[in-house]
Amino acid sequence: MIVFSRRALILGATALAACGRTSPADAPPGPAEGPVTLESAVAGAWRLPADRARDADRHPVRSLAFWGLKPAQTVVEFWPGAGWYTDIIAPFLAATGGKLYAANLQLTDPAAAATRDVVEAHRRKLAEAPKLYGAVEITAFGPTSGPVAPAGAADLVLFLRNLHNWMAAGVAEKAFRDAFLALKPGGALGVEEHRADAGGVPDVMAESGYVEQAYVIRLAQEAGFQLAATSEINANPKDTKDHPFGVWTLPPVRRSSPRGEAVDPAFDRTKYDAIGESDRMTLRFVKPA
Repeated sequence: MIVFSRRALILGATALAACGRTSPADAPPGPAEGPVTLESAVAGAWRLPADRARDADRHPVRSLAFWGLKPAQTVVEFWPGAGWYTDIIAPFLAATGGKLYAANLQLTDPAAAATRDVVEAHRRKLAEAPKLYGAVEITAFGPTSGPVAPAGAADLVLFLRNLHNWMAAGVAEKAFRDAFLALKPGGALGVEEHRADAGGVPDVMAESGYVEQAYVIRLAQEAGFQLAATSEINANPKDTKDHPFGVWTLPPVRRSSPRGEAVDPAFDRTKYDAIGESDRMTLRFVKPA
């Protein structure tokens, strides 16, 4: 039996919220006609300045092009969090006749307020700007969740910096299986994940937030995927990966004390801020035709 730990749920929800805080009440309305290119979607005025400031680290145009996002596709985004990537993908698909499924965190613990708040904030944002985001369908991913989308419906599934949370919760294998089921034959799975140094013993709990690329490839292949391509779009050679509070020491989370403790005002962030965001693998898998 899969046990989705409350710690992993809250950890994931908190990290996802920190990775992109977007509120439709704070953002300007979308254009009369939506963005028809990836470039225009990334340049959208509805995106918050803080989110746009991260484009230099996250490379959304190049990453989405690498994963194969195209007009009019059906896409599944696993655990969109606050919606950093949703703010790009959903308007692009809405304007080009596509469809987005947002497989958000499964609310298994009613006491996990952080989890619930992230899910509800994302849902409200989409509901308050239907012309901009289109008819995004909210589904769920978790230990007992059903299909994230109709079987064989998706052209593209995206795992965006979430795999370490699923490893901690013991549902990483389920994520790959659910993605495989949702994809059409020939469809693609795009993965972005904090990358551990190669050659060590894989940390199957991903306690530092970093994951070995070879381990990710193995999980995908075991689910039936074929590795189609790798990219260094999101590589960061300055990332030493030996930070006191794991990957969360780096921007955008910028942790200065152990999880659950108050911010340490004496913590010197200088070298960690100079590193920038983490070194990340960028992978593209395909479901065999």
